[in-house]
Amino acid sequence: MAMCYNGLMNILDYAKGVERLVDPMEVGKVLYMQTKMRHLPIWAQRKIVTKASEKANKMPFVVEPYCTFLFYEIPEPEKIVRYLPAGFVPAKTAVFEGGPEKYYGIVTMFRIHTSVFWGARTEFYLVAENTETGLLSWIMCDYISDTISYDEKHGLKSPDAKRAVMTTTCEGDFVCEMKDTTGRKYAKCEMNLTVAKMKPLNQRLWIEGNTSIAYGRTSGEADGDLFSLTFFPEEMKQALEVPLSDVRLADVYCNVGRVGGVLERAASFPYAQHMLSDSPGQRTHYGSEEKLRAAVEKVNFRKIRTLGD
Repeated sequence: MAMCYNGLMNILDYAKGVERLVDPMEVGKVLYMQTKMRHLPIWAQRKIVTKASEKANKMPFVVEPYCTFLFYEIPEPEKIVRYLPAGFVPAKTAVFEGGPEKYYGIVTMFRIHTSVFWGARTEFYLVAENTETGLLSWIMCDYISDTISYDEKHGLKSPDAKRAVMTTTCEGDFVCEMKDTTGRKYAKCEMNLTVAKMKPLNQRLWIEGNTSIAYGRTSGEADGDLFSLTFFPEEMKQALEVPLSDVRLADVYCNVGRVGGVLERAASFPYAQHMLSDSPGQRTHYGSEEKLRAAVEKVNFRKIRTLGD
């Protein structure tokens, strides 16, 4: 298991600890179980997952290198209110430190491995503020994936994107081509990362926002099913800013339409991000970067049980 110095976890050992919680053979067993459980009523699936989450309230969550984000300015924020869960309002934010604050729709494309699923995902977000906590939040309004997934509304979902492409090339290109089986949701992106430069990120969006994530009305239940990621803040300190002139293709569509109007920013993380995610139905609240750091430094991987166990 991961070790630490001076009694506190450090970034390298945290990454090792998260990775060791992911067992490919156990993931395979979960994938097989999903093929059987998908035939159960949604309420029964929820009950099984909730019971398992009570014993394993964290899930190792490893986002693989070159997770890429597209930011679309939303010209009429009043139109997105109906997609937000109760207790959330549209909020302006900057992507990079010192950048202009705007209302954004976000598309993120990445490969991931966890203790229960392994594959590619495209997720569609709106940025909002939680009126109860004051935290800037990421509201997931839709997603497509070539592996299994879970949310309160749909239960254990089978893959809905076949033959997905999510990769990089030796020429510095990032490529994503994903389409769900209905053809009504898709993400296509081609960009070159060769001249992209590392740039400091807006900490409120990236650190605060990733500790306050909720499902929107088109994806989950109306109460938002709020959850958090647990990670070293350094994971979200900087990313590649990709010049829009190097974005050759960016075409996305989901249940909230084309997310927003004009593509304003593109960002990519050229390293893996190691996190622990709240298991379904669990809810962690940090409230500040300081409390997040204090929690992650005290993680004891020996006591963590995963949903794949």
